[in-house]
Amino acid sequence: MKPWFAIGIVALNLLIAGCLSQLTFAKDEPKWIEVHSAHFSVLTDAGDKRGREVALRIEQMRAVFGQLLLKDKLKMSVPITVIALKSDKQYGLVAPAKQSMAAGFYVPGSDRVYIVLNLSGVDPWRAVAHPLAHYLLNYNYPPAQGWFDEGLAEYFGSIHIGKQVEIGGDPELAPEWHEDIFDEMQRDPNAPQSLTQLVSSPVWLSMVDLFTMKHDGSGTREGTHNTLYYAQSWMVVHYLVNRNKMPEAGTYFDLVLNQKVPVEKAMVQAFDLSPAQMEDAVKTYFKSLSGLGIALDQAKKPIANPVDIQQPDHFALPFDADDVGMAVSSVKDEEARAVIGDVMARIPEHRDQALRDLQQLTADPKDNEAAHRGLARDDLWQKKFDAAADELEKAADLNPRDPWIWYYRSVLKYQKAQATRQEMQGLANMMQDLRAVADWYPELADAYNMLGMARVEGGGINSALEAQRQAIALAPRNVEYQFNLGQIYVAGKKWDLAREVFARLKAGPDRVAAAAAKQELDDLETLKKYGVRPQRAGGNAAPAGAASAPAAGTSASVEAASAAEDEDEDEAPKPAPVKPGTTGPVQFLKGKIVSSDCSKPPEATVTILSGMTTYKLHASDYKSLLVIGEDQFSCEWKNRVVSVNYRAVGKHEGELVSIETR
Repeated sequence: MKPWFAIGIVALNLLIAGCLSQLTFAKDEPKWIEVHSAHFSVLTDAGDKRGREVALRIEQMRAVFGQLLLKDKLKMSVPITVIALKSDKQYGLVAPAKQSMAAGFYVPGSDRVYIVLNLSGVDPWRAVAHPLAHYLLNYNYPPAQGWFDEGLAEYFGSIHIGKQVEIGGDPELAPEWHEDIFDEMQRDPNAPQSLTQLVSSPVWLSMVDLFTMKHDGSGTREGTHNTLYYAQSWMVVHYLVNRNKMPEAGTYFDLVLNQKVPVEKAMVQAFDLSPAQMEDAVKTYFKSLSGLGIALDQAKKPIANPVDIQQPDHFALPFDADDVGMAVSSVKDEEARAVIGDVMARIPEHRDQALRDLQQLTADPKDNEAAHRGLARDDLWQKKFDAAADELEKAADLNPRDPWIWYYRSVLKYQKAQATRQEMQGLANMMQDLRAVADWYPELADAYNMLGMARVEGGGINSALEAQRQAIALAPRNVEYQFNLGQIYVAGKKWDLAREVFARLKAGPDRVAAAAAKQELDDLETLKKYGVRPQRAGGNAAPAGAASAPAAGTSASVEAASAAEDEDEDEAPKPAPVKPGTTGPVQFLKGKIVSSDCSKPPEATVTILSGMTTYKLHASDYKSLLVIGEDQFSCEWKNRVVSVNYRAVGKHEGELVSIETR
């Protein structure tokens, strides 16, 4: 596509209101279809043949990445939907402004991921190779350092799939010359340096500096790739892949990240090379890749159609079309528009228009279940829990067997409990929904995380651990899931295991998780000794068995932990006095206050109904009793839902240590 033609399309799009109603078809145009392959869902308006081609290429890219990681199987712990649009116009309505000239873009999410492709171009799937590499790394490779993640994503970003797989070229190399609107060649004076140009510099970052540089390798916060950091990372991974040293890279990360061996020593132990020797080896390897220099020279020539230069590495396709099973189904126009509305609602510049379009779809007499879901997801993101519940109820009325509804209902209960620091409501239904979601999509890591936290709140420590470990196995880099595992250990009084988890998070690169983990470590001794958390200014204590602290990175309180990271904690509260001779572990109980006998002040006897059992719990001095959620205990409380810590002195009797109101 010529640049002047593309500019004309962008200008035309600016004159068109970005609404979903424009994503419609004339009578003679093909309608929407959905192509399901083993690992992807492709929604397209380009017909059966083109939809199958997209599904095949994305499946092939996934398989090639598995070969790079030396893995036969790859986990996909968040579902991916590919939206493949046949025209520039359709694509321009959906794409963010900075991606309007790209062949495709990637929309991340903890619930689902969208890939949007412009099929009017050639091989548009190559445009999303870099973020797809980050996605596959996040769920299939243990935590690594930024240089490795970015280097492998850049290496994979050059992939070209035709009759064979070609890879290893410069993914940031672009022609310096373009035709203008008069069909004359013009050079772009502001063209950024390619990776080949950057690596050709005689001055490199030292290997120790490269390997220790702080960088978020998740792929969620990236700037320009045209820097020496990206270029050198690309070439180091290029070297590791082609010198069959990927297993040694795994050994290196275990030494550095798990065993805390210094980088210099870990490089020698893993690669049998000192940092200086490794730098020399990578530079020598780069000089052997003559094809990169030829491609760079070609990009500098003022020719309209540069000659195709074969990439350094090429090998057979992992499989072809005959080896990939696919199912094709038609999709109603309004359903496709709802899915695209969900995509656009996740793009800040399109969100307002997308919400109006989704609301318009739900106002249609036929109604629209997918549109209600899209609105509910946005409400959850905005923490508008009542509005989200209303949208999900309407969606369930239209299609109660949609697994996405089961999932979002669980997200609603999980996030609401975190935001309000209260118990999850409807635990039994939530766990039933999550088990159904896991049956529908067995690799959905978030479902296991929520199931683990629901089970621990219901008192099932062992089953909670099973679910949480599965979540971490599916998403080994997710710090929220690891933090929640620590919480489950705390609830089960597995203090050493909890300390190990929080210590690892405290030393990790995620600052918010590290701050929250530090607070947990500070609380452990008090929890272990007294069964309650220490009281902090502006906060409430929580019992050890409650496991109610919000997960790292997802709640306001954990974000606040980062701001309060360096504050001194208050002195740990002393436990309420107990009857002479009362010993034994602190136990946890949830129930409802039936009555309180304060006839012998300052003593009080509180009658609590838990299930079908009545407990008589005694406080030697109710005025000094540790109360969470209120200023002090009141003898007038009745029918109050509470959580208590107590020491048993009989079958259904005990001495109160603390009481938390709900």
